[in-house]
Amino acid sequence: MLKRSRALASVAIFAVAAGMGAPVWAETLQEAIALAYRTNPSLLAQRANQRALDESIVQARAGLRPRLDVTVTGNHIRDFNNETESDSASASIGLSQTLWSGGRIGHGITAAEAEILAGRENLRDIEQTVLASVIQAYADVIRDTEILRIRQANLGVLQRQLEEASARFEVGEITRTDVAQSEARLAQSEADLANAQAQLSVSRASYAAVVGQSPGDLAPMPVLPGVPNDFDAALDVALLDNPGIRAAAYNLRAAEANVAAAKAEYMPSARLTASYGGSNNDFDAFSDIGDNAELTVGGSVSVPLFTGGLNGSRVAQAFERANVAQINVEGERRNTLQSVSSAYAQAISARSSLEAGVEAVRAATVAAEGVRQEAQVGLRTTLDVLNQELELRNAEITLASARRNEYVAQANLLAAMGRLEGADLDPTLTVYDPADNYERVRNRGALPWDSLIEAVDRIVAPPITPANDAADAPIDQQLKSEIVQTAPRH
Repeated sequence: MLKRSRALASVAIFAVAAGMGAPVWAETLQEAIALAYRTNPSLLAQRANQRALDESIVQARAGLRPRLDVTVTGNHIRDFNNETESDSASASIGLSQTLWSGGRIGHGITAAEAEILAGRENLRDIEQTVLASVIQAYADVIRDTEILRIRQANLGVLQRQLEEASARFEVGEITRTDVAQSEARLAQSEADLANAQAQLSVSRASYAAVVGQSPGDLAPMPVLPGVPNDFDAALDVALLDNPGIRAAAYNLRAAEANVAAAKAEYMPSARLTASYGGSNNDFDAFSDIGDNAELTVGGSVSVPLFTGGLNGSRVAQAFERANVAQINVEGERRNTLQSVSSAYAQAISARSSLEAGVEAVRAATVAAEGVRQEAQVGLRTTLDVLNQELELRNAEITLASARRNEYVAQANLLAAMGRLEGADLDPTLTVYDPADNYERVRNRGALPWDSLIEAVDRIVAPPITPANDAADAPIDQQLKSEIVQTAPRH
């Protein structure tokens, strides 16, 4: 039953991937990125969220357009005192068009546009997170495949070592202790091999979860484009392109527009109204309502005089939310400083470990061969051979891990900079553009006079006043200089 369930699951996964037009086997990083870009659930869900957010501009602009309502009523009245009964019915159609709202509609449109732009930056952030996960999963599989190969090679060497030790014990060249040492190392190697196989299975499962299919024979990791060699340059790019900073700036813009919209509640508003309808005192003659129907056309101006503190509270609330948005901009900048500094330091550290690992493997290989030859002429013990073999395998594993760590750190650095999008990694990728859906829905239901009503509504409206222009303010120079001074260098 378990085998059958696994088989069905494999077939289902393959069918879903094939139905989405995915390749059967992703062998390069570009193919893995392309597949995840098209099918990753987190990315697809965020795109759907952004399309839902695009509808807010339609809702905000709906205030520029007339409202048309049809009302039909019917009443039966019984007077118990006079013991009389009467019926009444009415039907009407009403039209209402806002001519000026004091800026409420205009500022609402501005806020909606800013929130949509912030949503696009959040989509960029999710995209970079997903692609960073793809790169990490890809590097993990390559690393663990290499470690498995090292463990398998080590097992073969130790098996031959045990056979050689047993033969030499039979002729009296070594003691039983030497054979036991070889047996112990072989048993440990078998356990290490099992752990390596399990870790590779875990990494392959993580790869399948983020990419959408199991990894094949993966090609070597390609050079990531745009990895900076200078910390200052990386930081400058991040402060401009990091999606978290940009989203926070757009959210601040939306919050400031909401403050202006709240202030506009104190302003008068003007509306044009029209209605057509009639009434009848007999249900049976309902169809004759049109005989006494009348058309009413008029206009109204509403001036709020007293709202029980409601408008003042809304303004205060909007101000505090703008304060929060302003603080969040600075918070995102500091988070970006930390992310760039951490990823840059990890990349430099991994590069140093990689260079040291290459030299360690070279030296350990020479030492292992020398110890084997010396052991054959009696200058080294079996334990010396086993220890040197273990040192060589550990150096090889450290080197494989260093390659993975450097690659992942570079990917994290690019993500912190805002340079790990699909198009950055694969110029041939068909890019999802959220602006396409926005342009498609923005003017849904539009009428010829929308632009005129919007222009009029913005006249004499409360201006949008930046809280402290935090979206454009430079990062705290002292904080930046301290991080730059402590950043590692090549």
